[in-house]
Amino acid sequence: MRTKSPSKSELASQSAEGAREKTSGEPIAGRSFALKRILVPIDFSDCSLSAMGYALGLAAKFEARITLLHIVEPAVYADNYLNNPVAMEEANVSLITAGRDRLAALQRRISAQNSGGVETLVRMGRAQSDITDTAEATGSDLIVMGTHGYGGLKHLLLGSTAERVIRHAPCPVLTVRRSAAAPAAAPRKDQ
Repeated sequence: MRTKSPSKSELASQSAEGAREKTSGEPIAGRSFALKRILVPIDFSDCSLSAMGYALGLAAKFEARITLLHIVEPAVYADNYLNNPVAMEEANVSLITAGRDRLAALQRRISAQNSGGVETLVRMGRAQSDITDTAEATGSDLIVMGTHGYGGLKHLLLGSTAERVIRHAPCPVLTVRRSAAAPAAAPRKDQ
């Protein structure tokens, strides 16, 4: 039995009906978007502070809690990875303390802007793995992080923490390039 294939005008009509159904304002089944926890890795660069500004805007809109994460990469001697002398341990403790102090100052400046709350974490380790591990451990719904946007040889030599986080993150990742202007909610460094 032969059936008549639809004409071009019938196909266009069916396509328009499908588009109206999808844009009728009803959410697509199975898709919901609610932010309760936003993780913001901070290295105190302009890139990460700009990303924090974006995170503050999102947190205000969704009444989400922000976790500011600073990661200290451990200092080791290149000639002996197994031996961690007392001087290196003191340097690591000093870096952790300085990171906590800077995050606490940042937290005081921005906590009035975020009704969901702001907490801070300082961890020692490798940035790309600790960011994803922390996102999973805290149940973060989104990671907002800065990226320097290096390309070519610099990217090859320096790598990209943001790229590695995107590949392994347990949740969506919003990256903010260095050249992006920070929203008005981002605190200035000189305040």
